[in-house]
Amino acid sequence: MKAARVLMPPNVWRAMELPDVHAVVHMEQQACQHPSHAWTADNYRSSLRSGYWSRVCVNTHGRITGVCVAMLGVDEVHLLNIAVARESQGQGLALWMLAQLDELCRIHDRPVIWLEVRPSNQPALALYQSQQYAQVAVRKGYYPAVHGREDALVMKRDVWRVQAQGGQHAAMD
Repeated sequence: MKAARVLMPPNVWRAMELPDVHAVVHMEQQACQHPSHAWTADNYRSSLRSGYWSRVCVNTHGRITGVCVAMLGVDEVHLLNIAVARESQGQGLALWMLAQLDELCRIHDRPVIWLEVRPSNQPALALYQSQQYAQVAVRKGYYPAVHGREDALVMKRDVWRVQAQGGQHAAMD
């Protein structure tokens, strides 16, 4: 049996600001399997203009190591983007950010989190499945890909049901 690892928050977790966009885009392009998978500066600027919940993780050296962008809907939260710097991957930061989304749901009385994920992004898919996100649909040709388009798996987490069952975010070694 694998031992649970303690979730460690970033050194700083704060609202993303317009001056962060360049560093966030650079971090995400380095983190993705291919730079075309990363959000663009325009995606981030549009999210900030729209007032979406946008947060960054910053390490002790002032470097952005993670980003999370979500949209609050009428009775849901939609995770639009989450990324962790390549050198910070595997340390529980994405899991910690997902726990912050659960807290966002609690604060704003939203019972469900929705997201889309590339089927080729096996680490993210495994993380979501480990946290009881369930696949509910497929969006054909949703994402740009190196050679054409890639489908998106639509996933849903019933936050209140998982919490009622004692579901905790837990990273596994």
